[in-house]
Amino acid sequence: MKTTVTPSLTFLTGGGQMAARIAQRDWRATPLGPIEDWPAALRTALGLTLNSRFPSLLAWGPDLISFHNDAYTPLLGDKAALGLPFGTVWPEVWDTVGPIAAKAYAGEASYYEDMPVLMERHGYPEQAWFTFSCSPVRDDDGTVGGILCTVTETTGKVRALATLRQKEDTLRRLNDALTHQVAAHASDRERLWRISPDVMCAASLATGRFLTVNPAFTASFGWTAEEATTRPFLELVYPEDRDDVLDKMHLLAAGTPLVGYEVRVQHKDGSYRWVSWTISPEGELLYGVARDITAEKHQADALRQAEEALRQAQKMEAVGQLTGGLAHDFNNMLAGVTGHLELMKLRLRMGQTGDLPTRIDAALGVTQRAAALTHRLLAFSRRQALDPKPTSVNALVMSMTDLIERAAGPAIAVRTRLATSLWTTLCDPNQLESALLNLANNARDAMPEGGLLVIETENVTLTPAQARRHGDLRPGEYVQVSVRDNGAGMAPDVVARAFDPFFTTKPMGQGTGLGLSMVYGFAHQSGGNVRIESLPGQGTEVRLLLPRHLVETAPAAGQDAEPPLAAGTRKGVVMVVDDEDDIRAVMSEVLELQGYTVLAACDAPQALRLLKETRPDMLVTDVGLPNGMNGRQLADHVRTQWPQLPVLMVTGYAESTVMKNEKLPAQMEILTKPFAMNALVDKVGALLCQGQGVEAGTEAGTETGAEAA
Repeated sequence: MKTTVTPSLTFLTGGGQMAARIAQRDWRATPLGPIEDWPAALRTALGLTLNSRFPSLLAWGPDLISFHNDAYTPLLGDKAALGLPFGTVWPEVWDTVGPIAAKAYAGEASYYEDMPVLMERHGYPEQAWFTFSCSPVRDDDGTVGGILCTVTETTGKVRALATLRQKEDTLRRLNDALTHQVAAHASDRERLWRISPDVMCAASLATGRFLTVNPAFTASFGWTAEEATTRPFLELVYPEDRDDVLDKMHLLAAGTPLVGYEVRVQHKDGSYRWVSWTISPEGELLYGVARDITAEKHQADALRQAEEALRQAQKMEAVGQLTGGLAHDFNNMLAGVTGHLELMKLRLRMGQTGDLPTRIDAALGVTQRAAALTHRLLAFSRRQALDPKPTSVNALVMSMTDLIERAAGPAIAVRTRLATSLWTTLCDPNQLESALLNLANNARDAMPEGGLLVIETENVTLTPAQARRHGDLRPGEYVQVSVRDNGAGMAPDVVARAFDPFFTTKPMGQGTGLGLSMVYGFAHQSGGNVRIESLPGQGTEVRLLLPRHLVETAPAAGQDAEPPLAAGTRKGVVMVVDDEDDIRAVMSEVLELQGYTVLAACDAPQALRLLKETRPDMLVTDVGLPNGMNGRQLADHVRTQWPQLPVLMVTGYAESTVMKNEKLPAQMEILTKPFAMNALVDKVGALLCQGQGVEAGTEAGTETGAEAA
């Protein structure tokens, strides 16, 4: 850029943009005074500075008023320098630059190469490097009137050299490593390499072999250095661990070190030792240090076995307490039954029969209490025979609210949050009630000072990934019912054991550890699951998942369908199969008193022989039959001949052959022992009535089809 100046400012000629700015500025208020009065030395020095192609700064007078050329401007960044004291321009580096400027103003020139300076020219600190000279400029009288600094920024060069040196250092270290690889086979190893009790080695990722091993390797694994380095190291790894080792090698190849990596390594005697490795990758080389932790593993296993033995002993102690209590309860119940029977026998001898119905009712009441106790034990053992029915969980919860509130007590607020349009589930409603009551009682016990108990329902759809997190659940639609409290909560180790049989955190005598185990058994038998979320001091939430049931509309009864017959007038052939003579005889007699014709058999083979001669209207069979065929198998076999035959299975517990976490076929139901005889009569009558309706519908359909043909 050509600068136009007045004749008195010819020293600014050719000075570019800075010359124009100098010419336009009013200098009268500065220590230098009007520009027309500036001394010749300043004019000459400034003219040389402005026309220089090197970044240059001229500082004049005692205040070191700054001038600079266009080449210097980029070094300033966001700063302004023209007309300002040199120290004001660079306050952040004045501790470094100030003494150099003072030295030059005193008449001594200086030169610095690649000086590091931490400066703030863009509003933030940055490390930069400069090569510069600082020289005195004489005034007209020979004294120093100012200083001239020529500056070159060398930041890029310095950093490039640093990068180069780093690369050279890396190459040197790689060369050292390769040199060490060769030298490691020599006998003159370093002392630490020779005397270390830990295994030390170097290996190649490219070849998958050890390059060198220290004497501790041989002491630990029996392999000599030659044997260790002439075979792939993966051959020494336990077969089941090799895939994981290959995965870890990919991490090492990416530069990720391994610390405390445990793997099994083969000893020369054929055994395997647990080893903890620390491995550091450097390019294609791996440097490893390892320690044999087999003894520690064995100690940990022994400790786990001891803890398991202790837990088993605690369980057996709890079993002893439980069985003792059960024996006491059953003895009391048996005493009640035998007492009433002996009294009835005595009354009959005396001809006094007036109070026999009362005695019979009392004995039946005792047996019902015994049956309730066995149901609790079966639920605990997860072998309870369930009676699944389409169930509205919302309606069930609403019907239980008063009972739960009374059980919780006045200090606990009970709230329900029931989802609208809640799906129906297929489960045993009585057992669901017991499960909810158990959970509510646990929540109450967790809030001795009072609190909030919330029962909530909602529809839940599990994706395959979500189902996997719930264990063996299938993906699909479920009804979720949750019981939540804000009580004491549980630690993670307690949550992990909450469903274990006999595990309880309650004081002795206040809990047997059966409640949650019963809930778990019921949920899994129903095809669902149960989970616990809890934190100490933040309460507990138990979520019970039950599979959705797509309700099937019951077939409408025909207009000519007959109502169940009165006792003593019922008709039909009923086959009763049970290997217990007394039970078979009682069931047969009760059904005969109702008017049914009864075919009795002690096992499946006898039943099949009888069925060759007579077609029954219904099959009543015990599940646990001897001689090669159980009750469910018998029912399936008979139904191959008569597909619509009603079947009532009688069982004391839900064997896997009966309960498969799925709905039983149509016209097939379960009756759980012990049962009242009127329950048997009602079940048989209802199934026969339904069977007659199905057969009538089938026959009508056949006739209609024939007519259409």
